[in-house]
Amino acid sequence: MDDWTRAAFERLLNLAQSDTGQSRRAANFLLAWWNADSLGGFDMGDLFRVDSAIAADMATVFTWLAGQGVATYPTEYRASIEKLIEEWRPDVWAKSRASN
Repeated sequence: MDDWTRAAFERLLNLAQSDTGQSRRAANFLLAWWNADSLGGFDMGDLFRVDSAIAADMATVFTWLAGQGVATYPTEYRASIEKLIEEWRPDVWAKSRASN
């Protein structure tokens, strides 16, 4: 991940760790990337429900992903993503812990 995209991703990740409407939308965006089947998709209409800087960060990450050619995940941030799952998708988190 290039520095520009990493900075955008980290801003979204930091925002998603809060508890606001914009935080929820940032979390939805990141979790849809991680695993949309089990963590839910991202409503494109949410781009209009976040500040323009947040939407730009989402666009930066999305554009970078589109250029990869294969599915690419920020595995070095796995612990942070798991914290988002635990916070924003507690039912999924509990189910995953029960099966381990």
